[in-house]
Amino acid sequence: MSYQGNPCWYELGTGDLNAAQAFYGALLGWEIEDAGMKDFAYLLARSGGEMVAGMMSLAEQESAPPPNWLIYFAVDDCDRTAGEITRAGGRVMRGPADIPGTGRFAIAADPQGAVFGILEPDMSGMSAEDVAKAERGEGAFDQRKDGHGNWHELMTTDPEAGFAFYAGLFGWTKGEAMDMGPMGSYQLFRHKGTDIGGMMGLGNAPMPVWLPYFGANGIVGAISRVKAAGGTVSHGPVEVPGGAFIAVCTDPQGAWFALVGPREHTA
Repeated sequence: MSYQGNPCWYELGTGDLNAAQAFYGALLGWEIEDAGMKDFAYLLARSGGEMVAGMMSLAEQESAPPPNWLIYFAVDDCDRTAGEITRAGGRVMRGPADIPGTGRFAIAADPQGAVFGILEPDMSGMSAEDVAKAERGEGAFDQRKDGHGNWHELMTTDPEAGFAFYAGLFGWTKGEAMDMGPMGSYQLFRHKGTDIGGMMGLGNAPMPVWLPYFGANGIVGAISRVKAAGGTVSHGPVEVPGGAFIAVCTDPQGAWFALVGPREHTA
């Protein structure tokens, strides 16, 4: 049984938890509640009854980064993978450390500086069904369900080096590469035979960064909800290969994210 490389969690760091709860609840239909952590405000977001994301305040952190979404990838052994990150030229920024009832985690940066998380799930309290879902890479990430993680995009100064780093850690393989003209190549990457994201040059990003895409049933309607709730749409709706449409957005506090789905709502 191996979880290595499965996208498994999405975490928002924000300057206003109440505003973030209202925004993403209205946009994605998430049901959001307090996790009940002692001395630490952490919200859990559910879509269709499944936990998909966490939200935390950056206000109490010293030298806090701007509001941002962090993508976590599951690993079989957090400490071993943290060591591999360091040996491959990356940097472990926090951890490894335990989250009671959840697992063991670390936050790291790849050699180009893009930040990501790793999580070794605690399976002791999981049902057999949940364990099987985790092994298949389902849960917070599910390309068949709205409101779940759907795609993961790395913008970086060196896409080839980036792919080599993550392939070495997670066993990802290359999918199709698409020519984007002056923007260079968009390299799809696969996990267990399924395309789960793409890697590209830096483009308009100010620094190397991961961008999460969430599934939305009807991108045009979702764009309207983003704007109505105080967010900004910087790109889209744009059709991508395969017939889906995307939009790249920021929430009212400035955290970047993207949406993907059909152009119009489908029954």
